[in-house]
Amino acid sequence: MKKKTSPENSQFLVYQAEDGQIKIDVRLEEETVWLTQQQMADLFQSSKQNISHHIQNVYEEGELLPEATVKKYLTVRREGQRDVKRLLDHYNLDMIISVGYRVKSHVATRFRIWATQTLREFIVKGFVLDDERLKNPDQPFDYFDELIRRIQDIRTSERRFYQKITDIYATSIDYDPTLSISLDFFKTVQNKMHWAITGKTAAEIIHERADCDKPNMGLTNWRSVKVRKQDVVIAKNYLNQDELLALNNLV
Repeated sequence: MKKKTSPENSQFLVYQAEDGQIKIDVRLEEETVWLTQQQMADLFQSSKQNISHHIQNVYEEGELLPEATVKKYLTVRREGQRDVKRLLDHYNLDMIISVGYRVKSHVATRFRIWATQTLREFIVKGFVLDDERLKNPDQPFDYFDELIRRIQDIRTSERRFYQKITDIYATSIDYDPTLSISLDFFKTVQNKMHWAITGKTAAEIIHERADCDKPNMGLTNWRSVKVRKQDVVIAKNYLNQDELLALNNLV
């Protein structure tokens, strides 16, 4: 494996446990955290031998792959009166999390409590947000703009858009969801949105862009891995990236 020295853009951050006792140096590269076995031992208040044992089990069980989770970095450490260079394995965030689920210690237990609460929120709500981090960005990587784009895309999904339109329409005193006029109202609003972006109605977009001779029937996006019958009758699925962005901003 090719030797690597610490990248110039690496940033050393401080991780501090709830009780304020643990401080470790970490490196950020490729939007992840890299720790040595000793740093993980300090983090989870365990021994280096125990951490090494858990890492080996992770690899043997096929939970993670070495080539995707470990890199060698040339580190310099002061020992006595001289600087000693050593090539040490550093493990990324995936391995740190996996080891955190295996180590038995007070700190590791706190980590698992946090991880379980976070995972539970994701399963129940379908999302997890770190509100304070988003309000006060102080990290090298900021994903706020990506979050906005994803929310915009979700808002313009066929089902979500229909739900919002019907919620507004339902405030009418004569609203009846069983009447065909209710569905016609949704189609009218939807067509106005498509017309504002492409100059065509939903039906016209599908008629002009659906093509059995093109890959994926000419679709540019769809819900599942494979194209399904219901995907080809949704006009939004034929819009290009610029049109999708314009539609998301409009909605």
